[in-house]
Amino acid sequence: LQDEEKYGMILRAKGIVDSTDGQWIYFDYVPEEHEVRAGHADYTGRLCVIGAELAEHELAELFGV
Repeated sequence: LQDEEKYGMILRAKGIVDSTDGQWIYFDYVPEEHEVRAGHADYTGRLCVIGAELAEHELAELFGV
């Protein structure tokens, strides 16, 4: 998410995504700071990305949506 040329300027991103091993990953990202942790099952693909000049196609590909 730090690659502005590829994804745009990300101000905040957070969400819950399922991993390839069947677990759930909770993430919270702001520039210079991030948190990633395992969590309980929830709605697949719950995520929010806030920023400027976002590359929506690349973000969708990154998150698999």
